[in-house]
Amino acid sequence: MSEDKSIREIRLEKLEKMIELGSNPYVQEKYEVNYSAIEILDNFESIQEKEIHYAGRIVSLRVMGKAAFAHISDGSNKVQCYFKKDDIGENAWELVQLLDIGDHAGVSGKLFTTKTGEKSIYATTLKPLSKCLHNLPLGKEKDGEKWYGLTDTEQRYRHRHLDLICNKEVRDMLVNRMKIIAAVRRYFDGVGYLESETPVLQQIAGGAAARPFTAHYNAYDLDVKLRISLELYLKRLICGDIPKIYEIGRVFRNEGVSNRHNPEFTMLEFYEAYVNLEDMMLRVEELFKFVAEQVFGTTVIETQGITIDFSKPWKRINLLQELEARTGITPEELSDINSAKTAMKRVGLPTENEDNLGGIIEKLLERFVEPNLIEPTFIIGYPIETSPLAKKDPNNPKFTRRFEGYIGGREICNAFSELNDPIDQLERFNQQLEERSKGDDEAHPMDEEFIYAMECGMPPTGGCGIGLDRMAMVLTGASHLREVLLFPMMKPEKQPITTA
Repeated sequence: MSEDKSIREIRLEKLEKMIELGSNPYVQEKYEVNYSAIEILDNFESIQEKEIHYAGRIVSLRVMGKAAFAHISDGSNKVQCYFKKDDIGENAWELVQLLDIGDHAGVSGKLFTTKTGEKSIYATTLKPLSKCLHNLPLGKEKDGEKWYGLTDTEQRYRHRHLDLICNKEVRDMLVNRMKIIAAVRRYFDGVGYLESETPVLQQIAGGAAARPFTAHYNAYDLDVKLRISLELYLKRLICGDIPKIYEIGRVFRNEGVSNRHNPEFTMLEFYEAYVNLEDMMLRVEELFKFVAEQVFGTTVIETQGITIDFSKPWKRINLLQELEARTGITPEELSDINSAKTAMKRVGLPTENEDNLGGIIEKLLERFVEPNLIEPTFIIGYPIETSPLAKKDPNNPKFTRRFEGYIGGREICNAFSELNDPIDQLERFNQQLEERSKGDDEAHPMDEEFIYAMECGMPPTGGCGIGLDRMAMVLTGASHLREVLLFPMMKPEKQPITTA
């Protein structure tokens, strides 16, 4: 990132003068704060007679003769501070004049209200706590004053610390994402689940259809893969008679980037013994309701122009029935590959590369059904070819006891009545190996260790995975996945930082 050397040099000179005055901001290890900005503003009258100790970043500064006003933000909000030369002392007044927007400072004093009615701190002491050596991105005129904001999307994602400093709406969204993760943990801890950690580096990356990233384990001279799912290790814990288990962790899929996909993302997976698919639906409904209430204080959420009330049950729709309603393609037409390809061609989709019945059904779902799933909806009953870890539907063995949850046309979760028959599972893995031999590098690999765990006995189990980045998108109203990622992967920077 290029730098304006003159600005930096000027601020370094100010830093030297601060040090000469005996106030090196980098020497200070601690500053005792007794009230946050929100506490000061919300409890102003009741604490007006108390000594206030407050610290934060200077976001505005005006020096006028022998007095100065500065707004200091602690991230939650900002409070105006008033400095008067005659009251703060000669040394501190010199420090005031060496301050810049972006510096951190601590102040002490009493509360008062200015002639314009603004709640403020009448500062009697000042402690510089850090020196900002760069200009923060300068924004537009707003309510007659300059405000600071980083508007270039590329730079916002690349320099997220500036985004957090300068853009309150962004900060609120990302802080809410953190609160969402914390609320998810509270929910599962509260209903008796145990949180687990499973390996990130794996010899066999299973549990999903995705290309893995690869790495090398020097200690064992072994090529390994970054996990693409949490599933198989968590289900081994179920086999070890831990009946309720969950994990929140990063997973890695070497695939494209879009407004809904990022190769590195946060996954929640949870498994519960002796329950089924319908129980998982209730668990998902309960989770979203709990998190919405915990983070936003309501079950009614506005997201992307729609209103969702998470206190209501989600819709439940059969996949084949919904496909017929949307396309006219009957379940009978989707009973074999040839008739399915004919139907696919009839509705305008290419068939040249299709040799998998399940793949055809899911492409039809993606094209004709998913965009219409705006209200929270469970789509139930997925083909066996694309569901190698789910129990067969006893009423239709070509399909499985699996659902996916959708909100706003986006897939939010994926759940099964988990396959616990090791003989069936081995057959499924062998079928997946055949697909892999035909060139499908996303087909599920063979995992003999997982088969062995199942052979030792796995109880009936319900399981579900939820992409927490997508959950955060829904609950915060974000339109792009990167808006809820603190540090999305970026290509190397070629242009200097720009402001608007």
